[in-house]
Amino acid sequence: MPTIIETKTNELCELILAEIQNGGIRQRIDTFQADRGARGQYESLMSKGQALQEKQHSGQTLEPAEIAAFEKDRDALLQNPVASGFLDAQEEMHALKQSVQKRIAKTIELGRIPTAEDLDGGGSCGNGCGCHDHHDH
Repeated sequence: MPTIIETKTNELCELILAEIQNGGIRQRIDTFQADRGARGQYESLMSKGQALQEKQHSGQTLEPAEIAAFEKDRDALLQNPVASGFLDAQEEMHALKQSVQKRIAKTIELGRIPTAEDLDGGGSCGNGCGCHDHHDH
């Protein structure tokens, strides 16, 4: 027999799935997955980006032509509506995940339901909650 927390967590998961479906997130991801050209374009760009990162981390200098080629490919990818829709959907899913994680972490940390002020900044939500990842530099 599931506990009340398990039951309510499953209800929350159902709401999250409905949000993903109703917000068109799932449709944009599925459309991208079905589009071989967009997927190939994305995978090629990710591969090139990783190669440039590895080169930079190993202390090698990136050539301006390499950077320009990568930026040209990135711009082309962003011009593809299927690919840009997929990237937007990924970002929305990440934001949704971060929001839920932050609320749960803050609730545990504070011992109460967090207010908007609690969530907007000020203070830490604890180590390892993941809500501080991916902030703009």
